[in-house]
Formats: sequence, structure tokens, C-alpha cells
Amino acid sequence: MSFLTPSFLVMTVLLFGGAAAMTGQALARNWRPQWQLILYSLLLAAGDRFLLYALFQADLLSVGGYAVAAAFLAATAFLAYRRTRARRLRAQYPWLYQR
Repeated sequence: MSFLTPSFLVMTVLLFGGAAAMTGQALARNWRPQWQLILYSLLLAAGDRFLLYALFQADLLSVGGYAVAAAFLAATAFLAYRRTRARRLRAQYPWLYQR
């Protein structure tokens, strides 16, 4: 199965990738621990698989599709988390992060 189908790119990359980025930002803004990103990424991947199944007749219980989606969403959420956390630390403690 190819993971570069238009439905995968639109749903997983654009729609759920944006949701994962917002999840990472929200967790970083509220000073939540990083391990919560994994839980939320797994839930987002389950929602992604369901919508791909319901809208585009994809396999609902595709382990490979779920793993790829979960890995991509976790990476996106982690990058957004690190970027937002670094920006918050730099704003809150400017004397520690001078160039």
C-alpha cells in the first residue's frame, strides 16, 4: 500500500498534521510533560484512520497505516512542542538565552 495517496496526504498531512501541531503548541504553552504528546498522537492517528475508512474506504485496521500516521503525527507534535517551549523559555528568561 502506498502512503502517498491524495487522501492520505490531505487527511493525515494537512488536516491531522495541523491538529498535531496545535496539540504540541497547546501542551508546551501549558507546561505539560512531553510524554503526553505520545498519547495525543495515538488518539489523533486513530481518528485519522477512522476518517480515512469512513470517507475514502481505506482499511480501518491497517497496522502499517496506523503506525505511519502515528509516527508522522508524533513527530509533528514534538517539533511544534519544542519550538513553542523554546520560544516561551526565551521570552520568560531572556538573560539565560542571549546570543
